[in-house]
Amino acid sequence: MILEIRTYRAVPGRLDDLVVRMRAVLPMLSEVGIDVVALEPSLDEDEGEHAVLIRSFASRADRDRLEEAFYGSEAWRSGPRDGVMELIESYHTVVLDLPDDAVRALSDALSPSFR
Repeated sequence: MILEIRTYRAVPGRLDDLVVRMRAVLPMLSEVGIDVVALEPSLDEDEGEHAVLIRSFASRADRDRLEEAFYGSEAWRSGPRDGVMELIESYHTVVLDLPDDAVRALSDALSPSFR
């Protein structure tokens, strides 16, 4: 499986707002088939205000297809996109190819706090 970890640096003082707006987008991600493993504020405050979004995909091709379906959708572009993006100063993405059981274990471990 493909595990994608994104960190978002929030506009100073707006981390809570960013997380709230991103959580509101989760149903839209689910509708296109994107599995969100976790969405949380980072516990490390020394580097500024960050949110962490972890998503999983069956394959790299699946990731490409589902991201295109979501980010190319009219619902995202004319909906919450601008409200979310105005709170993001920068972001970084890391993509890993991991065994299915590792991704499931991570999802299960994070589920109580996330879901």
